[in-house]
Amino acid sequence: MGGQRATSRALPGVGLGREKSLFCYEVPVIPARLRWLWLTLTVVLADRASKAWFESQTVEGWHRELIPNFIYLVHSRNPGIAFGVFADSPSTTTRVLLILGSAAVIAALAWLFAAGHSGGSLTAAGLALLLGGAAGNVTDRIVHGAVTDFFEVWLGSYHWPAFNIADSAITIGAALIIIDVLFFHKHHTPETTKHQAS
Repeated sequence: MGGQRATSRALPGVGLGREKSLFCYEVPVIPARLRWLWLTLTVVLADRASKAWFESQTVEGWHRELIPNFIYLVHSRNPGIAFGVFADSPSTTTRVLLILGSAAVIAALAWLFAAGHSGGSLTAAGLALLLGGAAGNVTDRIVHGAVTDFFEVWLGSYHWPAFNIADSAITIGAALIIIDVLFFHKHHTPETTKHQAS
C-alpha cells in the first residue's frame, strides 16, 4: 500500500551521558597554599632586576643619599648572609657552606608548601617571601660569589647593615609567620583535614 516509512525516535537519555562526558570535565584546582608562589616569583624577579641595574649602572662603593640622614642607596658586595653577617669571611669554604645551607632552606620551604603544612594565609605568604628571598640571594652567591646590597639605613649614629629586596622579603616573611603563629594559629584548620572532610 503506501510505503511504510521507518521512523527512529531517540529514547530519552540515550547517548546523553556520552555527550556530557565530552563537555563536562573536572577543572584542576590549585591548592590555596600554592597560589602564594606568585609572591615568590615576584620577589625573585624584582630582586634580580634591581641587582642587575645597580651592577650595570654603578660601581662598588657608590653611595647616594635618598632621605637625608636616614636612607641611602649604595653598591656593596656581601660574601656573607643577610645584613652583612659573615661578611668578613669571604673564603671559598664559607661560600660553599652558604650555598649548601641556602639550598637546604629552599628545599625545606618547598616541602612545607607541597606537604600542606603552611598553616594560614599569613604563614603561606611568609613562606613564599622566605622562599623568594632565599632563591634571590643564593643565585647571587652561585653566580658572583657574593650578594649585591643597595639599601642602607641610618638612625642617628646607628647604622643598619646594607641589604637588598631579597633580605627585605626574608625579614617580612619571618615577621608574618611569627604573627600568624602567635595570634592566629588556633583558628587554622589543616588543609589535609579539609580534604578528608570533603
